[in-house]
Amino acid sequence: MGALPQAPSLLALAKKYIKQRYNKPGNVYLGVMSRLDAPVTGVVLLARNSKAARRLTAQFRSRSVQKTYWAMVEGPVRPAAGRLVDWLLRDKRHRRVCVAGPTVAGAQQAELSYERICLLEGASLLEITLHTGRKHQIRVQLAHRGHPIVGDVKYGSTRRFPAGIALHARQIRLLHPVRREQLTILADLPPYWRLPDLADWHG
Repeated sequence: MGALPQAPSLLALAKKYIKQRYNKPGNVYLGVMSRLDAPVTGVVLLARNSKAARRLTAQFRSRSVQKTYWAMVEGPVRPAAGRLVDWLLRDKRHRRVCVAGPTVAGAQQAELSYERICLLEGASLLEITLHTGRKHQIRVQLAHRGHPIVGDVKYGSTRRFPAGIALHARQIRLLHPVRREQLTILADLPPYWRLPDLADWHG
């Protein structure tokens, strides 16, 4: 039996688009500046040349890039806004991340802020701003407080979600690497979230 064909990666699709759109000969350079976990949707940032990649990397290192996520989590989150600080440790054997103490070897500080957009039936919709960029950070910090992301079975969710998990990279704000002007990139929610008009929500 032959191997099943694999869908092209986002990077491969983007390179194909650039090559066709700008009629570029040879190989196309694209630097991956931000990544998402496989089950997460939303904004991914790519640099079209090495100079832009270096400048964007400098912004990420200085933490001047603002990344905002939307997450639907289990249970009513209270208080309605807050800041979470933990120390996270990667468990490579089980491909998980867990909360550890600050003195544990290899643990890294993780910090985020959240604001509750609204309460849903048995769930909360949160807007989250990352202050650090640790692996699985949002998923682990919220699950540690009893609010796993809907659909995230790896970190304790008991509810199903139509595709992946209910975590969406909503927005990235940064300085354009060439024009040096403020740039805001937004990604709409996938249609399968099936959420009502936000204007009708009250937290």
